[in-house]
Amino acid sequence: MAEQHTKPARRSTASKGSRKESVRGARAAAEHACESLTDLIGHCTEGVSAVRRAEEHSGWRIDVDVLEVPRIPDTTSLLATYEVELDGDGELLEYRRVRRYRRGAADT
Repeated sequence: MAEQHTKPARRSTASKGSRKESVRGARAAAEHACESLTDLIGHCTEGVSAVRRAEEHSGWRIDVDVLEVPRIPDTTSLLATYEVELDGDGELLEYRRVRRYRRGAADT
């Protein structure tokens, strides 16, 4: 079952200076998504498996792979894929876990 969390949109300029800039390009959107998700859930990101435009609000949807439960051996660790939605300025609008899997498991 997917977990879904919504964070209220807020316009904070304290961390980025007095001028808000839009996220330009998929790479910047992916970086923003990884940083925001790590700050919220406290798990290390492993990588990004998808980046696409969100047409509804000129933002981005990014699938971020996260290490949720590290184990030994590493092939038994539990990972998860989270769908992260950003607005055009890179602010996190919402995230949800869409998949949880064992590192050594093949996609089906």
